[in-house]
Amino acid sequence: METTIIISFCSILLLAYIFDVSSSKTRIPSVILLLALGMILKKVTSFFNVFVPDISALLPILGSIGLILIVLDGALDIELNKSKILIFKKAIIGSLIVTLALGLIFTLLFYYFTPNTIKDCLINAIPFCIISSAIAIPSVQNLSNFNREFVVCESSFSDIFGVILFNFIAYNEVINLNAFGNFGLEIIIIIIISFIATIGLSLILKSIGHHVKFVPIILLIVLVYEVSKIWHLPGLVFILIFGVIMGNLDELNHLKWIKKFNPVGLNSEVKKFKELSVEATFLVRSSFFIVFGYLLKVSEILNPKTAFWALGIIGIIFALRVIQLKISKIPLAPLLFVAPRGLITVLLFLLIVPEHNIPLVNKSLIIQVIIFSALFMMFGFMITKKETKELKKTNEH
Repeated sequence: METTIIISFCSILLLAYIFDVSSSKTRIPSVILLLALGMILKKVTSFFNVFVPDISALLPILGSIGLILIVLDGALDIELNKSKILIFKKAIIGSLIVTLALGLIFTLLFYYFTPNTIKDCLINAIPFCIISSAIAIPSVQNLSNFNREFVVCESSFSDIFGVILFNFIAYNEVINLNAFGNFGLEIIIIIIISFIATIGLSLILKSIGHHVKFVPIILLIVLVYEVSKIWHLPGLVFILIFGVIMGNLDELNHLKWIKKFNPVGLNSEVKKFKELSVEATFLVRSSFFIVFGYLLKVSEILNPKTAFWALGIIGIIFALRVIQLKISKIPLAPLLFVAPRGLITVLLFLLIVPEHNIPLVNKSLIIQVIIFSALFMMFGFMITKKETKELKKTNEH
């Protein structure tokens, strides 16, 4: 029995790795293949009468850890130098405005077509407003440097803005000046904690002589994030600050307090740390989508009652993306198609408490939006394949 479980587990993750590696060539987003793999596994276990315990409790755990690692990877990839300022501005402003605009549009639509309150509608709308960096970042590895860096920044900040907005709405019974004041105070507190924690983690990374040094750092990051959630502090801000500082030690070398950490030596450790976090992210992300696929039903995917809404949501998302890219003076192809929904959408959906749930926003609608957005990205890349290659060559010369 143990041998069978180990062989199955290794085979499943190796398949997930093949999906991840081949997605850049096949243009098929790995999320679709992982969901399909999960559904096939359910059919296989059912056919052979294999007992599988209830694994639904794993989903929010994998989602939370995946969120932390994904944002950390994105933050470590952000480069703070003069040549990247334009990308940084366009990505952060665009992700903030689009997140708020989509939140407003979807909230009004839900409010108009359902009998729910504005607050409930907003809570249910936010999960659809966030670009999934778990899907977007791996999908753009073959694009030009500008496009790749833009997607990394945009999707990372989309995750952060979306989760912070969701928590702000969900944790405040009444949205008033007092709520905004408390929120501002929470931001200041988490920024202070972030710098203190970053210094502390840097010292630990620098001073640990033991051959195991990166896993404790990741565990401490997860610990700080989860503790911050207890106090309703925006923990993703901490991960962003930590990742950006650690990923830009060369750029911040002129700061006195950075020099004390021997940034040259620490930078090599950070590169090793990033390699570990990337691989850990792959394991958690793949496990999340496989488990989610296992828990899905075919009837939920093919639900005609939500298909119209899913297509409408996708249409609005990409209509706003056209406007965003036009205003930012960025060519539509291929970035127009890179706005997938995924892990964060599912995670926030799972965090909605029953009293704030809208019947319209169910598992069928969530999975259809994820699949449609991934398919739109896949077909978009296929259509613009030649243009993408030419643009990449032009930008790199």
